[in-house]
Amino acid sequence: MLRRFKSALVKSFVGAIALGWIFAQGILHFAYIFSAPVTGWLSRREFSGLVGHTTPLDEALLELARSVVVLVVGYLLLRWLYFKPLEESEDLQVS
Repeated sequence: MLRRFKSALVKSFVGAIALGWIFAQGILHFAYIFSAPVTGWLSRREFSGLVGHTTPLDEALLELARSVVVLVVGYLLLRWLYFKPLEESEDLQVS
């Protein structure tokens, strides 16, 4: 069943599109490392009574962790889907 799922993802390019989206999210979260402290500072300044107190380093480290996790998941999926050639079995071939 897992082979058929992998085959469907590879042959229909859904896997490539999903991997592109995952890697784009990883890069976006990496960019948020630099913008999250600024947005946190602005929100704390504007809504000082409503927003929790965190340091800019906490916000940057949270985005760094998100970026690393998303990029590792993307790499594992890339490795699973595309590093080994797709095995053609007799029941999957259409004549």
